[in-house]
This record gives sequence, structure tokens and C-alpha cells, in this order.
Amino acid sequence: MVLTTIIVNCICLALEVHLPEKDKRPISTVLEQTEKYFLIIFTLEATLKIIALGFVFHPGSYLRNFWNILDFIVVITGYATVNMQSGGGTNIDLRTLRAVRVLRPLKLVSGIPSLQVVLKSIIKAMAPIFQIGLLVLFFIVIMAIIGLEFYSGAFHMTCFKEGNFPFKCSKSTTLFLDNLKKEPETIEGLSRLVPCVPTTQEVNVNKSNGVYYCPTGYVCKGYWLGPNYGITSFDNIGYAMLTVFQCITMEGWTDMLYVTNSVFGKTFNFIYFVSLIIFGSFFMLNLVLGVLSGEFAKERERVEKRRAFLKLRRQQQTERELDSYLDWIQKAEEVILKEDTTTTVEKIRIIRARKRADKIRRKMGDPEKAKSTSDQELLDLGPEYASDKKKFTLTSKGCFWRHEKKFRYLVRRLVKSQSFYWFVIVLVFFNTLLLASESHQENKYYYEWFEDFL
Repeated sequence: MVLTTIIVNCICLALEVHLPEKDKRPISTVLEQTEKYFLIIFTLEATLKIIALGFVFHPGSYLRNFWNILDFIVVITGYATVNMQSGGGTNIDLRTLRAVRVLRPLKLVSGIPSLQVVLKSIIKAMAPIFQIGLLVLFFIVIMAIIGLEFYSGAFHMTCFKEGNFPFKCSKSTTLFLDNLKKEPETIEGLSRLVPCVPTTQEVNVNKSNGVYYCPTGYVCKGYWLGPNYGITSFDNIGYAMLTVFQCITMEGWTDMLYVTNSVFGKTFNFIYFVSLIIFGSFFMLNLVLGVLSGEFAKERERVEKRRAFLKLRRQQQTERELDSYLDWIQKAEEVILKEDTTTTVEKIRIIRARKRADKIRRKMGDPEKAKSTSDQELLDLGPEYASDKKKFTLTSKGCFWRHEKKFRYLVRRLVKSQSFYWFVIVLVFFNTLLLASESHQENKYYYEWFEDFL
């Protein structure tokens, strides 16, 4: 019921719409009226927990648990908000108190133990994540300095139409700055501006090394702010770190690679960006996932060990109670066996019951407490009472199941061996090679061999 209430309350919080001048839609008014009902349910939950667990003064009480403290804060702030709203003309801004309602979805965590494991893992991983963050920052600074050395000021020249340069001498500083902010016209056939390299002779637009030269009718000139209005650049350490961060998040890093290729060519330029992606994106950022995974495994192991400990303690308590009960019964049986008024049938029943109790104790792993009740006690009563001993002799069916079990054991030992494992891996590898060797225009002899092989 509480979990359903929390989910419904989250839906109501998501449906609220805030308008200017404190205007409200009809649905917002209705949702505000439901607030008191949710508060009553949460108060009832907290009250019942306090009655059952106690408030704060002894171990295991209500406020000794972090999740209960969170629930208590939600309830108290809810009442504070309601009281201030009922005050009428108060000038107190309730937005801060109302913002505490965003903690209500966290009440789900207190009711679902698996979510508690996840959240505790994230909290405990904050210190290692901070250390990894420093390592990532150190890597970004190093790569930014390298980019600053190679690419500083390299992206401020682009193609302008001949005779249409923005840098005309003018007495007006404002006019000069306005011309500086103007973006040149995009070249026909290109979707955006591209940095270029100036040349004194007419060359092809696309060179073999990737350097971009302006086509006929355009001149490579400055000043251009650069890609993304100069933000994506290596002009200073700040912009360089921002550009490196953009690349290691793999957001538009290929565009940045093509921009640098337009100025420096693609012969050695790819080394910087490929190493940036491999070490920055594939390695550095995935360290965070590794830390979270490790902390989650530790927390889950701790929870499982505690659960196993509690289960073992309950089992030991049950065994102690059972031992006491069996001891009490056996003492009573010994007294009954020594009495002269006990019949032979009653003695047989008592002896068989004692044998069953011995079997239970042996299964529980405590053979020392098992009594040495043997078949001799039945023989002492007479040979006619010992005939039940032959009931459990092996039949042909029992022999068959014994051999079947032995065969299954041998097969399981085979499939779990390392040789069988590597044999399967080799078969899978060759199967993959055969499937990958197919092509659209394959050799005739190879095709015939492939068909014969399969």
C-alpha cells in the first residue's frame, strides 16, 4: 500500500504545472487537495513504525535507520508546508519547503532492498570516483596542452568570396567589430564553413593529404571566429580542455578530426585523436563504470553474507530447540522402556522412533548426539520383530539407477574439463573463419572446396 501511494504521489508531482503570477490550472488545484491525503498516509506509516520499533533511544529504533530519517524529514516538511499555507497572508516563500517533496520518490528505496544496495554502492563509490575524476582531469589537461601546441590559432582562416573581405579600414570601431562578427557565406556544395590553407596557385579542392584549399572564386583569408563561433578550438587552455572533453565524450569528435585535417592534413593528424578516444573515452571514462561495478559487487556480497548469517543463526536456534525436544522425548522413552507394564509392541514403536530421531540428528550434522540405537534391540525382543531389516536390500532397479548415476558423473566430468572446453572453442573459431570467408565475387575453386567441406 505504501509503495503504491508513493508511486501515485510521484505521478501527481509530475502533473503539476506552474504558471506566472501564481495562476493555477484546475488540475493543479485538484492535485494540491490530494496533498493532505498523501501526508496522512505517510504520517500513519511513520507512526506505526515508531510504535513498533521505538523512536530513537535504543538500538534498532526508528531514527537509527537512514531511510527512516529520510521519511521523517519528508513528513515534517509536509506539515510545515501545510501550516504555512493555512496561515493566510504570510509572505514566506514556500518554494524551498515544497522542493523537499522531490525526496518522496526516494521512499521507494526504503521499501525495496535491491534499490538500497544500488544506492549504497553509489554513495560508497563517491571517494574512488573523485580520485578517478582527478585522473581524468589530469589526462584532459595533458591532451589540451598538446593540442594547444599543435592547433593553436589554426582555425581562423576560411574561404571568402574574392573582393568581399570583412577587414576594410574604417574610422568606426563599431563597424569594424560588426564586420568581425559576420560569418562569411558558405561555399556552394558545403553545409558549413571549413578552415582552409592559403595558396598562391590554383589547385584542386580535395588534395590527397586532406588539406582543404579554396575553390575558384574564393580566397582563404581571416579573420573567422572558427567552428562553433570559436568555442571549439585550441586557442587557449580553457577552450582546449573543453574541446578535449567534447572529444572524449565522443560527441562530434569526428567533426573535429575533419576540421584539423582541413588545415594540417590527415597523414599524422589522426594519431592525436585516435589516442584521445582510446585512452580518454574507452579507458578513462570506463574506469567509473568499473568502480561502480566493484562497489556494487562488494555491497551485494555484504548483504548476502549478512543474509546467510541470519539464516544460519535461525537454523542453529531451531536445531537447539529440536535437540532439547528430542532429549526430553528420549528420556521419557527410557523411563517407559524400564517399566514392567510396557508391552512388546510399545517397546518396538519406541525403538523405531529413537532410530528415526538418530537419523534426523545425523542429517543435521551432529552424529555425536545420535544415540547408538542398533538392530540388536529389536533382536532382543524376538527374531520375528527383526524381519523389517530386509526391506532395503538392493533390487535390479536399484542397480540400474546406480550405474546411470555413475555414467552421468563421468559425462559431467568430461564436459567440465579444460580439454573439452578448448575443443569447443577451436570448433567455434574454425566455424567463424568459414563463415567470414564468404564474399560476393569469390573464387570458383574456393567455392567448390567450400561446398565440399560443408
